[in-house]
Amino acid sequence: MSYNDRNTSFGYGRGVARSTTAEIDEGLRAYMLGVYNYMTLGLGVTGLVAMGVYMLSVAKAGAGQIVLTPFGQMIYTSPLRWAIILAPLGFIFLISGRAQGMSTATARNMFLGFAAVMGLSMSSLLLVFTGVSIARVFFITAAAFGGLSLYGYMTKRDLSAFGSFLVMGVWGLVIAGLVNLFLQSSGLQFALSIITVLVFSGLTAWDTQRIKDQYYEMADHEVAQKLSIFGALSLYLDFINMFQSMLFLFGDRR
Repeated sequence: MSYNDRNTSFGYGRGVARSTTAEIDEGLRAYMLGVYNYMTLGLGVTGLVAMGVYMLSVAKAGAGQIVLTPFGQMIYTSPLRWAIILAPLGFIFLISGRAQGMSTATARNMFLGFAAVMGLSMSSLLLVFTGVSIARVFFITAAAFGGLSLYGYMTKRDLSAFGSFLVMGVWGLVIAGLVNLFLQSSGLQFALSIITVLVFSGLTAWDTQRIKDQYYEMADHEVAQKLSIFGALSLYLDFINMFQSMLFLFGDRR
């Protein structure tokens, strides 16, 4: 999705008189809460799908050995696994290409569908890392994300100058990550994980500030609601990428 489309606002247009600061702040808080609620819902869908797929895929796990069911063999060891790995990226291109013409309901369904596809793709992490380390890294990521997002919300510093640099970094990471799917270089994966954490840490603060700053720019409530879903998708992607990279760096392997 284009980073220029990842932001939204709520019920106020440019040049429209604003009643009181208290009313504005209350509306902004309610709007941002809605964005975070959508993001949390997406993370919940991803986690439930990942766990469900894992349970259907593993017949036995213990003593360092995992026995896959026929379903698990199909999605983890057959050529189908490449389609599952690349599906989230394809989904993002689909959403980006159709963003302007989507209704709010379609945007919501696409977001939840993407979260489910991401859960399918990420279920393989449960085969590689221990459940305890996944939970630990998740809470570490949540704490870091919360702090960075709060900074983006509260800071008076304009972070827009970092935007183009960070987006270029994302595209570089995507290309390098696709290359490493075939190279399978542990050294390159380690370097990419570190860079990914840094890039998406910056994006978390930047996205939050942009979502907040454009709060007043949309007078159309329907458009604002749709763009709030896209804002939630942006923060969801920031969180997911930080989580996966920190898991590769700090997770305990089976």
